[in-house]
Amino acid sequence: QVQLVESGGGLVQAGGSLRLSCAASGRTSSNRAMGWFRQGPGKEREFVAAISWNGGITIYANSVKGRFTISRDTAENTVYLQMNSLKPEDTAYYYCAAGNTYSSGTYRPSDYPYWGQGTQVTVSS
Repeated sequence: QVQLVESGGGLVQAGGSLRLSCAASGRTSSNRAMGWFRQGPGKEREFVAAISWNGGITIYANSVKGRFTISRDTAENTVYLQMNSLKPEDTAYYYCAAGNTYSSGTYRPSDYPYWGQGTQVTVSS
């Protein structure tokens, strides 16, 4: 079992920055691909970014490419999402997810068996 706890959400003005953290614990949590997803008001959950189990591969949704950066600290067993140049359309509940062991990470929610409770990000215009 893998437990995930997100933090770092909040209210920020457009153009601002936030860094989300996802602390992972549990068996094999450090050897899994990790992803960030979000769900805005009235929208379906969508992929944001993912990182491979060893941090060597990262993928991003086109809507955040160049603005968001996913990274991981293996020693701390924590994954980060640095969000810069935030826009009102980035407003959503952000979820951290743990994928399969020794995988490169994907954009499909079905490839992530473990999910955190989420953290709210609100960007004002």
